[in-house]
Amino acid sequence: MNSNTGNIFTKTTFDIKGMSCASCAASIESTLRAINGVVEANVNFATKTVKVNYDREMTNADELQSAVKNSGYEITPVKLSGNSHVKKSFDIRGVSCASCVNSVESTLNAIPGVSDASVNFADKTVRVLFDAERVKTGQLIDAVKNAGYELIPKIDAVSGSIQNSPEQTEADNSLAGSKIEEKSEYEILRKKVTVASIFSIPLVVIAMGFHTIPNANLIMFALSIPVIFYSGIKFYTSAWKQLKHGRSNMDSLVALGTGAAFVLSIVNTFYPEYLTRHGFEVHVYFEAAAVVITLVLLGRMLESKATSKTSSAIKKLIGLQPKTARVVRNGTETEVLISEVIPGDTVIVKPGTKIPVDGRVIEGNSVVDESMITGEPVPVEKITGSKVIGGTINRTGSFRIVAEKVGKDSMLSQIILMVEEAQGSKAPIQKLVDKIASVFVPAVFAISVLVFVIWNIFGPPPSFIYGFVTSVTVLVIACPCALGLATPTAVMVGIGKGAENGVLIKNAEALEIVRNADAIVLDKTGTITLGKPEVSSITYLSDGGKNYLNNVIYSIEKTSEHPLAEAVTKHLSNSESLTVKNFDSYTGMGVSGEVEGIVYFIGNEKLLKANGIEISEYIKTEINKIQSRSKTCLIVATGNSVLALIEVGDMIKDSSASAISELKNFGLEVYMLTGDNAMTAESVAKQTGIDNFKAEVLPGDKLEFVKQLKADGSKVIMVGDGINDSPALAEANVGIAMGTETDIAMDSADVVLVKGDLDHIVKAIKISIQTTTAIKQNLFWAFIYNLIGIPIAAGVLYPFTGYLLDPMIAGGAMAFSSVSVVMNSLRVKRKQV
Repeated sequence: MNSNTGNIFTKTTFDIKGMSCASCAASIESTLRAINGVVEANVNFATKTVKVNYDREMTNADELQSAVKNSGYEITPVKLSGNSHVKKSFDIRGVSCASCVNSVESTLNAIPGVSDASVNFADKTVRVLFDAERVKTGQLIDAVKNAGYELIPKIDAVSGSIQNSPEQTEADNSLAGSKIEEKSEYEILRKKVTVASIFSIPLVVIAMGFHTIPNANLIMFALSIPVIFYSGIKFYTSAWKQLKHGRSNMDSLVALGTGAAFVLSIVNTFYPEYLTRHGFEVHVYFEAAAVVITLVLLGRMLESKATSKTSSAIKKLIGLQPKTARVVRNGTETEVLISEVIPGDTVIVKPGTKIPVDGRVIEGNSVVDESMITGEPVPVEKITGSKVIGGTINRTGSFRIVAEKVGKDSMLSQIILMVEEAQGSKAPIQKLVDKIASVFVPAVFAISVLVFVIWNIFGPPPSFIYGFVTSVTVLVIACPCALGLATPTAVMVGIGKGAENGVLIKNAEALEIVRNADAIVLDKTGTITLGKPEVSSITYLSDGGKNYLNNVIYSIEKTSEHPLAEAVTKHLSNSESLTVKNFDSYTGMGVSGEVEGIVYFIGNEKLLKANGIEISEYIKTEINKIQSRSKTCLIVATGNSVLALIEVGDMIKDSSASAISELKNFGLEVYMLTGDNAMTAESVAKQTGIDNFKAEVLPGDKLEFVKQLKADGSKVIMVGDGINDSPALAEANVGIAMGTETDIAMDSADVVLVKGDLDHIVKAIKISIQTTTAIKQNLFWAFIYNLIGIPIAAGVLYPFTGYLLDPMIAGGAMAFSSVSVVMNSLRVKRKQV
């Protein structure tokens, strides 16, 4: 038996000074990881920060700083728990492609005092970690505005209030207020597409069939003006802002391509003799410019509609939160806003209504639908003493609860925050995509110029026209948007789907790694078993009074916090409490305490051996009988004799055997670790189909076991309760914690299962497979589209077939590529888990 005084792990972010290259980053990481007690150290070279996960009982921030200083660098802690550093979310306007993402991130990360800035292109948000004493929110907004974009403080998902830091000004409130009132991006785009379509359709008709009518060019010029200067004006203003900062993005491609076509058409309309004098044939491209803008806007409108569906899971979660609650105060029943409920309030829950806050039933009983939180369709019976979760639905009876967790502390709020954070995180593969996207637009500009030059040198007459059309087509068809959307849209859908099924995935990296794991380590108690041990029987072996011994056992175990001790005290709850002196806990063995001058030991065989207490063959036989029934045997003894054997059982969960079978079908090697004895471990392993198990394991041994598996080349999933298993959970490639009742805040885990059943791990793996498959498909098509589309647009087929791609078709293809990526990501929502 061991108490819950396990390792104390903490995650701290440090700013780095003196780091100039990737080798420096590797040096800092290796220095930190070599320190005893450090579980993980990850350097972010772009933001000049390092995140360290370490055991506070084995090392501290000063030791970490000293070690790094000795290696030639300097780190200073960013204290996230204080008032100085805050993490804030913003909506972004003007972000149109992956190049924009890099531009916004680099702008924010360049501000002194900003530790990290990460943009989610799919939902057009950015999360910024900054020192509020050095940086004001207004500075962030101004910096991004100067870069050509707009930053808007995000509305809190749960409370509906603005996410304020203590230093935030009133300007933030007014700015956020305007955000509430503005039309959605989809509605704005729909209006612009409608206007563009109204003028583009007659434009195309005239260009294709009636270009010989009088003043045809003037009519087309007039029709194109609303498309260019109303519907498409944002392309040009955005491109100009980017140009002023020496940058380029998707809007720059569209603006240059359509702008060049529009300007050349104006010259050919009003000064045709200029080109004819130089031997060029006169052509106008008003229809091409207008149709390209119309199709690009149409693509963005469809993309906006589709991407909004990727966040449907978070919207559903927010919608679960009731607006009001009926509370009893001073003997009077009254209805109050949900934000006014405080812990300790008595809340009335009527049939058919949502439970307002997390709490405990104090009167009445009912059946509650928790499927929206746990993913389990079967309603759960609630009686006096049962825990209830805010946002779940009371189906039948009326009952009263005492409010325990409200506002940001509630389970629903924790889930919403966790899902939002996870959806905004980046998968490892996204780092490669970001690097490609950062050079994509400049590369396309270079290709466009090269194409124009080659056509003018080697192309047939009119070579200038051919060169112009192909260079414009290259600009129009190139699409970094598909690259930018490929990963985040799939991640948002996958993490949202997990939340709907009771699987809370904390970051995109875990989502990507889970499917590649080849070993899974399961803690027994609370993971494979219910984790709620109960005393089956007590066998008394001494001639002394049973009642007095019960009092002794009860008094000593009451001092311990271990689950087995809790089971014993519950079984002996009618016993009398005696004074216990010199209480001691032995990790992995048990406890001892002195009562009326006699020292008693309660624990396993290891505890007795460690204290020189002999166990007779008869007692060993009795212990083996208990253990053969998959039960744990607690031995009660004094310094010279064994007084009693306590048989404690922990039922195996109904879903464990079938889930373990499915895990094996995924190709995972399943291991079980337990602090229990070998016979009990073997019995549980046989009943659940586990071939590999290890008994009498201490918390530190679990960590070493995971390290050994990783050293052997395995990618490891560790599953535990998040308390004594914290070191092993943190060390594993992916740590999965079994959530219980209203507690899902487990820092050491990458994934939390709201309903602590192993079949939810199977769901997590399936979601990981579906999501990563969608990401790979998206990236494949995004790359293939550009690899094939750009050469065709450049005219590579012309020497063989005489075919040149029309700029209008290129615009339509570009729009389709982005929409197809988003739609493919949405397919994940419809797949079964």
